[in-house]
Amino acid sequence: METAAPPCIILNVPQLAQNIGAVARVMANFGLADLRLVNPRDGWPQEHAWAAASGAEWPLNAARVYDRVEDAIADLHLVYATTARPRELQLPILTPREAAANLSHEVGEGRSVGLLFGGERAGLETADIALCQAVVTLPIDPRFRSLNLAQAVAINAYEWRMTVATGAPPIFREGPPPATAAAMLGLYEHFESELDAAGFFHPPEKRPSMVQNLRSALGRARFSDQEVRTFRGVVTALSKGRGRVLDRLAQQKAEKE
Repeated sequence: METAAPPCIILNVPQLAQNIGAVARVMANFGLADLRLVNPRDGWPQEHAWAAASGAEWPLNAARVYDRVEDAIADLHLVYATTARPRELQLPILTPREAAANLSHEVGEGRSVGLLFGGERAGLETADIALCQAVVTLPIDPRFRSLNLAQAVAINAYEWRMTVATGAPPIFREGPPPATAAAMLGLYEHFESELDAAGFFHPPEKRPSMVQNLRSALGRARFSDQEVRTFRGVVTALSKGRGRVLDRLAQQKAEKE
């Protein structure tokens, strides 16, 4: 079965062009492109929306404008309403993560889906929510339920993205391979010899366990060859610095005598 498009984002009576642009920006961040506007307060298009999108222009360029929510969702098979306020409607209540899983299943079945968001001032009306099949709400602190429109879209878009790209992104660049065992052994022995000279391993009978702990800690770091050389340079610098201090103390003692 052919997979349908990702969820569309429907903004009902959005007020500020900047918020519409910010919504487009987070949509682009998480792979969404179908933006639908229902009665934007200041009309459409609005120049400030493109400025706020910071280059994420494609959702704005393709945005469709409708007079009614009913028209904006007419081609969708499943629509979820997002709200932070309890309503009298008997609808399932979902978290964004639960909603994203359901939407992903529907899309996988070839059905078109959407998320409906209310305007900045008052959110969604009960009549708008009644057109939907479930309510999506966030587990936010009840002391302050107000959430910026773009933030609400971002959270839901992120959860959707996690259904299609579950892993962390690949590393930004390939790092050097870890150092060989021989290079690490050279580091261990260099470090331990300087610690011996400094009298660190005391009492002597505890030296084997202390060496084991140090090697285990350094080994977990998975140093590269360059990091091994850097660390050995640090050890050398510290040991020479200790030598200069000892020489100065010896000279001061000789002068006093």
